Amino acid sequence: MKEKNPWHTPVTVIVTVIGVIAIVALVTVAVLQNRPLPQKYKYGIVLDAGSSHTALYIYEWPAEKDNNTGRVEQKHSCKVKGPGISSYASAPLKAGESLRACMQEAEERVPGKRHRETPLYLGATAGMRLLNMENSAASHQVFQAVEGALQKSPFSYQGARILSGQEEGAFGWVTVNYLDDRLKQGLETTGALDLGGASTQISFVSDNYDGSESPSNSVTFRLYGNDYDLYTHSFLCYGKDQAHRMTLAHQTQSGPISVADPCSHPGYTATKNYSVLYDSPCMSDRKPLGAPETFNHTGTGNFQQCQEVVKNVFNFTDCKYSQCSFNGVFQPLLQGPFGAFSAYYFVMDFLNLTDTSLDLTAVKDKLTLYCSTPWEQVKKQHPKVKLKYLAEYCFSGTYILTLLTEGYNFSSDSYSDIKFIEKIKGSDAGWTLGYMLNLTNMIPAEAPDSPPLPHAGYVSIVTVIAVLIFILFLLSLRPLWPRCSKQQQIV
Repeated sequence: MKEKNPWHTPVTVIVTVIGVIAIVALVTVAVLQNRPLPQKYKYGIVLDAGSSHTALYIYEWPAEKDNNTGRVEQKHSCKVKGPGISSYASAPLKAGESLRACMQEAEERVPGKRHRETPLYLGATAGMRLLNMENSAASHQVFQAVEGALQKSPFSYQGARILSGQEEGAFGWVTVNYLDDRLKQGLETTGALDLGGASTQISFVSDNYDGSESPSNSVTFRLYGNDYDLYTHSFLCYGKDQAHRMTLAHQTQSGPISVADPCSHPGYTATKNYSVLYDSPCMSDRKPLGAPETFNHTGTGNFQQCQEVVKNVFNFTDCKYSQCSFNGVFQPLLQGPFGAFSAYYFVMDFLNLTDTSLDLTAVKDKLTLYCSTPWEQVKKQHPKVKLKYLAEYCFSGTYILTLLTEGYNFSSDSYSDIKFIEKIKGSDAGWTLGYMLNLTNMIPAEAPDSPPLPHAGYVSIVTVIAVLIFILFLLSLRPLWPRCSKQQQIV
């Protein structure tokens, strides 16, 4: 008679099926509990409406934040084609239309599920400050056009406004120190030097400044649990472009037909309009009476003479405080390293002068050589650079050096404390990141994703299933128990 296979009994089959199910359940619970949790991110968009152009920046930070402050990083940037929005005073609708392409990029870069909760800000700086001074109605119309365009986006539009110079300088300081992890680690902070087209800002922490001598220059930030008492000041009209106008205006006070400009290359010549030169609030009250419609602008290319002309736009004599920078503005003693960005970097990078370990004499020698280079030769050396910008680098380099040394009082010893920077860890240096970082403090954090089961529950379930599998394994061997016992009885 054929012996019956103990593995084919119904009980054994049921036990085996249950055991397989238990093993699958154990593996499934372990995989689900221990799978990597996706990082949730939030986003913010800031439009920097500067005097010469507008740029859009997209920022990203973990939704659960870090020490109650979002670790903000720049995800994307887009430079708006065309001039700054203040240039559209006579055609305000075009100011809004100019933003369309970059806003489309933002919709593609920010995940769709985050669109409605992503805050969108526009901050206008010195260009709009000047337009608002000159024609507040035109300024209002430009903002209306811009707001109309931004409100059509799927993002959470939070408004457009003109930033004060103090805000611009302070947020630039936050950006530089945040990106270098100086705020989080409690390190010595870096001062910020920002140069735009219409204004320039200086911001730094000084041990000998408590805000009492010039309270209007004092700003206090609290970030990562630390308080920072910051000195900051913005000089409207002392950006690179407006300073260039003021320098030319100083040379045309008598209304001459021709101006020999030491800040332009030898051989440079152009016909310029007096009305265009003086159409800024920075110079509108200086236009000479009886001036001709145009003047012939020629270059002589002399750095030393250019520097003397540049110095004429500063007032170094009037100071009612213990110490000043220029124009009677209080400034404490410079302290620590400084990061110089925006036009500081782009001009000095073009001139190959970003290495501040160079002696100031060597810097002046290089500028002397560059300014004296014939215009035709300069054009051949830089065929891809727009002539408008190329014609101004001699002035811009001279102005930057004069502003830093004569204006802000950097000496031959402290000049090496300056570092010309474009980006830090992939993020553009400027006020927008500091602005976004400050705003994330007001954006609620999200709870991080968590595993499906609490740890205690997970351990309990795994233990129960493991014990069950072990018991089922023993039961599955039960048909063999009698056979084993009989074999043990044979002597």
